[in-house]
Amino acid sequence: MHFDFKELIQTYSYFLIFPIVFAESGLLIGFFLPGDSLLFTAGFLASQGFLNIWILAIGCFICAVLGDSVGYSFGHKVGRRLFKMKESFLFNPKHLDTAEKFYEKHGKKTIILARFVPVVRTFAPIVAGIGRMEYKTFFAYNVVGGFLWGVLITLLGYFLGHLIPDVDKYLLPILAVIIVASIAPTVVHLLQERKHSSK
Repeated sequence: MHFDFKELIQTYSYFLIFPIVFAESGLLIGFFLPGDSLLFTAGFLASQGFLNIWILAIGCFICAVLGDSVGYSFGHKVGRRLFKMKESFLFNPKHLDTAEKFYEKHGKKTIILARFVPVVRTFAPIVAGIGRMEYKTFFAYNVVGGFLWGVLITLLGYFLGHLIPDVDKYLLPILAVIIVASIAPTVVHLLQERKHSSK
């Protein structure tokens, strides 16, 4: 049976990438997902013809904006009850506290800056909803942040892929390094959380 790696990525990658971008932006379970490296890797693959860069960039932008909007709505409706939730593997109130302190320090621009900070990225729109930030204001910052994160990081991977000579020869090793680098911070974070909770 013939295995076509390129065809496999072209067929299924969008169905993997877009939900992850949405989940990391708007669902509590998304805080441990490797969004930055995923976008960069996807752009890198697009540079090698595995994906269409425009479908990829536009899709990531839309999912990032929609994800943050869902997070805002969740925070707006559920509100302070989130702080009283019992700590679990999928939810730690400390993450919400971290996002709130980040929000207090940076104000409205947190919606943009948080895109580039793991964990805070997931909880910042929820904090905006809890704080009753006007949705029109939130949406404006959300669109800017979604573009800078979802589009520019993807394009960065795309253009870097074009700059490296004969990059196709080293595609799999490079992808392996990117994947390990993207998973490592999450593993370290979870281990640190477990260490602190055991004290």
